[in-house]
Amino acid sequence: NNNNNNNRFIRYDHHIHDSNHCLLLCQHNGINCFRVNNDVCRLRFLNDSNIDDTGRVCNNYNNNNKRSKFQEKLHHFLTSNQKVKTKPKKKQNKKKKKKKSQAQNEGEDGPATGGGAAGEAAEAAEEEEEDGDEGGDGEKKSGKKKKKKKGGSKAGGAKGKQTDPPSIPMHELFAGQRYPAGEIMEYKDDNTKRISSAEMKQKDVLMEEQLEEMRQAAEAHRQTRQWVQSWIKPGLSMIDIAERLEGCSRTLVGEDGMHRGLAFPTGLSLNNCAAHWTPNKGDTTILGENDVCKIDFGTHVNGHVIDCAWTVAFNHRYDPLLEAVKAATNTGIREAGIDARLCDIGAAIEETMTSYEVTLDGQTYTVRPIENLNGHSIGQYRVHGGKTVPIVKRNEGGIMEEGEVYAIETFGSTGKARVSEDMETSHYMKNFDAGHVPLRTKGAKALLNTINKNFGTLAFCNRWLDRLGESRYLMSLRQLCEAGIVDAYPPLCDIKGSYTAQYEHTIALRPTCKEVVSRGDDY
Repeated sequence: NNNNNNNRFIRYDHHIHDSNHCLLLCQHNGINCFRVNNDVCRLRFLNDSNIDDTGRVCNNYNNNNKRSKFQEKLHHFLTSNQKVKTKPKKKQNKKKKKKKSQAQNEGEDGPATGGGAAGEAAEAAEEEEEDGDEGGDGEKKSGKKKKKKKGGSKAGGAKGKQTDPPSIPMHELFAGQRYPAGEIMEYKDDNTKRISSAEMKQKDVLMEEQLEEMRQAAEAHRQTRQWVQSWIKPGLSMIDIAERLEGCSRTLVGEDGMHRGLAFPTGLSLNNCAAHWTPNKGDTTILGENDVCKIDFGTHVNGHVIDCAWTVAFNHRYDPLLEAVKAATNTGIREAGIDARLCDIGAAIEETMTSYEVTLDGQTYTVRPIENLNGHSIGQYRVHGGKTVPIVKRNEGGIMEEGEVYAIETFGSTGKARVSEDMETSHYMKNFDAGHVPLRTKGAKALLNTINKNFGTLAFCNRWLDRLGESRYLMSLRQLCEAGIVDAYPPLCDIKGSYTAQYEHTIALRPTCKEVVSRGDDY
C-alpha cells in the first residue's frame, strides 16, 4: 500500500480457499479486493455492491451495471472455472502516466464505479501490471527500490534452497508445499488396472496424509545421507560419524518430541558385522580405508518411519559385493506388490544376489544372502511391524496387502551367510506388546518413564540416554530387559574375516501403485 491513498494496490499472501471459485478476498481501507487461483498476482478493486456480506463475489453482480473488459473476464472465470487472464499491454509513455497521476492528485481518488469508469479501472489494472516491470514515477522520486514480486504460489512451487551444510528443517524448507514423492512403480500382472481405477484413486486419497508425513521424513533422510556422503572418509572416528549424522538428521526432520525425530540409532556396522552396531560412549573405533561400512538410520514424522540404508566402501575391490546387494534390493522392490507372496520375493532376491561374484585376495566368492536376516513390514511407531520379507528361497506363508508399508532390505556376505549375536549391545527397543509389569526399583521406574517420554516404542541406544542426562542406568536397563518391557538387539555378525553389505528402501503399497518413498539420486 503506497502512502498515496489513491493507489490502493496491495499484496496479500495468506491462502484462503473458496470452494466454488478458488478466489481469495480481503479488505483494505474499506476496499474489497480479490486474487484468482491462489496465485501471487496483483489485486484488483471491485465495487462494494459486487460483493455480498460473506465476502464472496455475487453471481448477479453484473446485472445492474455495464460490464468492463476486466469484469467480463472475471465473469468468464466464475462461470467456466478458468483462470482470469489479463492481456499484457505494451509500455505506455511516461507522459500518459504523469497526466493520469496529476488527475488523481486533483481529486480523483479511489476506484471509479459505473460503466465508463469501470472501463478506466480495467485499463488502470493493466497499466499496474506494466508498473511491476518498469516501476512508477512516485517510486523513483522517493528513492525506494521496488522489490521484485515472485510468480506462482507456495503450493506446488519449487522448493526453497537448502544451506550447505543443510540446516533448514523440511517443514520450513517446504512450507506450504507438497513434499517430493518417491519413485512411482506400477503393479504387475492382475494389478496393473489399479493405476487407472477410479475406486482405487479415491482410496489413494485416504492415504495422502500418511504419505505426506512419510515423504517429509524421506526427504530429511535423503538430504542427510547426501551430506554425509560428501564428507565421510577413512580416518574418522565412528562415534564422530554417528553424532554428526544424527545431529543433521535431527535438524532436518525438525525433531519435536514424539511428533518428529529419529526412528532408531544410526547403524555403522563394519565388515563381518551386518547390523545393529553403533558406537557406545568412549568407543575409539576408526573407519579404515579397507572397511565396508553399512550406514542404516531412520527418521519418522508422527510415527511414520523411513527405514533406509546403504553401504560405503573406499576400496573398489568391494564394488561387486555392493552391486550384488543393491541389485537384490531392487529386485525385491520390483517383485513386491499387493497380493505378492513373501516367499516368491525371497526366491527372486536370492537368485539375483547369487548371480554375482567378488574376488578378494585372489579368492573368488559367490555373494550370498544372509539367510537369517529379513526385510519387514513397518507400522506406526513400530519399526518391525510383524511381517517378514525373506531374502532367500523359503516356504514361508503370507502375502503383502494393500496399504501396508515395508522395508525391503537385503544383506549379502562372503562368509557363511548366517549371523549370530556378538560384541557389546548398543540397540534397545521397548516391546510393542508389553503390558503393565510391576517394577521393584525407583531407578527402573524412572528409566522407563524417560524411555516412554522420549522414544515410546521406537529404538534407542546408550548414547541417546547419555544425551538426555541419564547416568548409572545400566542396572535399571537390565531390569527392564529381564522384565520383558525392553528388548536388547546385540550386533549381528558373520564369521570373522568375511565382508557384508546392505541396501534398504521403504516402500508404500498404495491402492493405485507402489511408491519407493526413500528413493534418491544416490541409490
